[in-house]
Amino acid sequence: MHIHILGICGTFMGSLALLAREAGHVVTGADQNVYPPMSDQLEAAGIELHQGYDAAHIAALSPDSVIIGNALSRGNPSVEYVLDEGLHYQSGPEWLSEHVLRDKWVLAVAGTHGKTTTASMLAWILSYAGLDVGYLIGGVPSNFGQSARLGSAPYFVIEADEYDTAFFDKRSKFVHYHPQTLAINNLEFDHADIFDDLAAIQRQMHHLIRTVPAKGQVMIPNIPALNAVIDMGCWSTLEYLSGSQSPWEVSLETVDQSSFYVAKGDDGGQVQWTLCGTHNRDNALAAIAAAHHVGVSVSKAAAALCEFTSVKRRMERLACIDGITVYDDFAHHPSAIKTTLAAMRARCKNGRVIAIIEPRSNTMRMGCHSHDLPAAIVDADLVWWYDSEVGSVLDTLFVANDKVVVRNSIPLIIQQVVAQAQAGDEIVIMSNGGFGGIHTSLINSLGMRAES
Repeated sequence: MHIHILGICGTFMGSLALLAREAGHVVTGADQNVYPPMSDQLEAAGIELHQGYDAAHIAALSPDSVIIGNALSRGNPSVEYVLDEGLHYQSGPEWLSEHVLRDKWVLAVAGTHGKTTTASMLAWILSYAGLDVGYLIGGVPSNFGQSARLGSAPYFVIEADEYDTAFFDKRSKFVHYHPQTLAINNLEFDHADIFDDLAAIQRQMHHLIRTVPAKGQVMIPNIPALNAVIDMGCWSTLEYLSGSQSPWEVSLETVDQSSFYVAKGDDGGQVQWTLCGTHNRDNALAAIAAAHHVGVSVSKAAAALCEFTSVKRRMERLACIDGITVYDDFAHHPSAIKTTLAAMRARCKNGRVIAIIEPRSNTMRMGCHSHDLPAAIVDADLVWWYDSEVGSVLDTLFVANDKVVVRNSIPLIIQQVVAQAQAGDEIVIMSNGGFGGIHTSLINSLGMRAES
């Protein structure tokens, strides 16, 4: 079968393309904006990409089915062609449910933050335990080198995103997945472009919980936002990951959380890894608990995480030049920014923590979290915010803050960061997009400074 995917370079759709190709289908795709790491994966897999949504692409290819990503809506030339010609079309989650997940024990990771990292940890733990596990993750786990695979084991790990499915299906993607093991990391307001408030997200999260069978298990931290979801009804085994009701214990922790001990009863293990931060410790606990539900011992899971090497664009170390280390991170919500910078502060003993942040998500651009931004950056020594609009809310928020700079020019940000950076500094670039190629440009500029 020839499948054409519209919006193929999104993290979910690109991963879906890899699964379809591995299953033996001919796969092509189109997208408006193409950037790594997904574009690199698709090219390496030999998947033909088309730039833009010209309907002529579909007419020439004559695919058997078209999978339409949730970034596309009515009025898009390719969407209109599919509808006018009566072509078969589906959403990505629907295709995944029918062709991959139907006969699998699905382990899903949901929540506002940490889904990609936790799902990557879980897939790695199961693989380390000797299972040829399938997975679909919205990022590229370094331990695997690609974001999706079918696997031969009965288990499939999936990052369960709460964003809507498609223009013709406004339910959250995750209602299609029907997990037997469900770990929910946390829950905050996000995606203001499709959700009016936290209650709207909680309703969708409860739809997900409704799909978990009675023999399945739901794992959550003991926090009010998720307890309110559980109060709507839970028909599966419920296991708390924190609080007095939790069977899990975390101890022997270092300040930066690069080492800690996890135990459930007499079964425990020490995690010593290259990651840091309380958020990653919590992600690890969720992954260990989910793996434990399908029979992997805590000691085995902890040993696996000692060899876990994170995910691309999640505090990914890009370069170290003249003692200045540059990282790439996906954080774009105030809570994620705050926890990432706090982790860097705990680890960076002698140098400064420098953040370069692009508030690119729809929620951030709508200003929904503006009041939380000053508190999010307290652990950074210097911060550059990128905002293409002069005189934006960022200028007003940080007008009297001498460690914060708001700029509407990427070259100017690079120039100023390079002028101030010194040995021992750790620089993190935060964005959920390509950020105008700032990563490579900054590294090149630091390199030229070192050579001069």
